[in-house]
Amino acid sequence: MTTDLSNYDPSLLPSADVVARQRYAIIVADWNSDITFALAKGAFDTLVKHGVKEKNISVIHVPGTVELTYAAAKTLRRIWGKPDAVIVIGCVIRGDTPHFDYVCQSVTQGVTILNAGLTYPGGKHTPVIFSVLTTDNKQQALDRAGGKLGNKGVEGAVTAIRMANI
Repeated sequence: MTTDLSNYDPSLLPSADVVARQRYAIIVADWNSDITFALAKGAFDTLVKHGVKEKNISVIHVPGTVELTYAAAKTLRRIWGKPDAVIVIGCVIRGDTPHFDYVCQSVTQGVTILNAGLTYPGGKHTPVIFSVLTTDNKQQALDRAGGKLGNKGVEGAVTAIRMANI
């Protein structure tokens, strides 16, 4: 049975004074914006709730889900203000053509490559968190963007904080 994805144990997170010194990037696809913007809000609000200063959160918009990995890679290459973690947010809803499969495969492989041990200037590896919904229909996406199954953006933010502090 699927449960609310936003339930988590806050005691697993580092203290707010540690998180307050960190930077995060949220990269959000504008395609399916009614879903992705709700996910981005969940991620942003959760980061702030756990101590990240609003000025230390960059929100970057890209046209669609395929473009998430390019923006994440470009963000990771910044030397000044490089984030401690990047959250990529998108929503791909299955349609009548194989386009769904190509988009899902592209973004999944892209994020996997970014997480596969690439080191950028300064020698620090930065985790890229996959908060991309891949659903069969719009209702499944709505259920995961603040609906009955919580908000996958919240889960992405919690994961980002945990991974940035390993």
